[in-house]
Amino acid sequence: MALLQLQGASGLPMVSVGNSSQVKLGDPVLALGNAEGRGGTPTPAQGIVNAMGRTIQASDQGSQVTETLHNMLQTSAAIQEGDSGGPLVNAAGQVIGMDTAANTSGSSFGSSTATEGFAIPINNALSIARQIAGGHASTTVHIGLAGFMGISVGRISNASQCLSNNGGGSGGGSGGGSVAPVSSGALVCYVYQGTPAAAAGLTPGDVITQAGGQSVSSPDALTGIMANDHPGQSLTITYVDGSGSSHTTRLTLIPLAK
Repeated sequence: MALLQLQGASGLPMVSVGNSSQVKLGDPVLALGNAEGRGGTPTPAQGIVNAMGRTIQASDQGSQVTETLHNMLQTSAAIQEGDSGGPLVNAAGQVIGMDTAANTSGSSFGSSTATEGFAIPINNALSIARQIAGGHASTTVHIGLAGFMGISVGRISNASQCLSNNGGGSGGGSGGGSVAPVSSGALVCYVYQGTPAAAAGLTPGDVITQAGGQSVSSPDALTGIMANDHPGQSLTITYVDGSGSSHTTRLTLIPLAK
């Protein structure tokens, strides 16, 4: 989620916000979003609310990172990749949730037919937005621009898929980019050109094991350590390269690429 502050804005149309605590099973809903990134008029998907309070594991196909999401609304509406961030509205046109994830018959979230969609209840979303507006930073609420070192990371258990999706790497020195050099850490899947990570010599297949003086056991751990880092801040990281050699370097974070 993000909260934007606009300057000189006026006369903008506004959505009607509902109360997600009053949602009932069987309520008809409409999911709106930028399905499959096509742009243009938002794509609607009809359905009903068929479960509430769900806890799910959601994954990002690019980085292979999985996170646990709690208290989700479940809908039969066919939410597709690209719909994330769009509204889930009730029969009165009131926003009751934010489209977030879907199960599909073929993959976790993509071109296959969605069988279950999930949305963050709007009451929860607005609660987070109010924390941001009030300047109350925490491990889960980041204020201001995010600091970026210039990599995407994934789980070591998904080394083969992570590296094959992002141009390979020398993981484990095997030349095939499918074996990580260590068993714990955040596997570097991709390094963006012209970033601090690229300047420091990180390459796909390296595994970050420490950041900011703290142990990194997984991609989620690295995300947590960097949760409140901003551009201009320095970050010391330790990583193991494909041959098993350990390196320590210091980066100056830049704004997250647009």
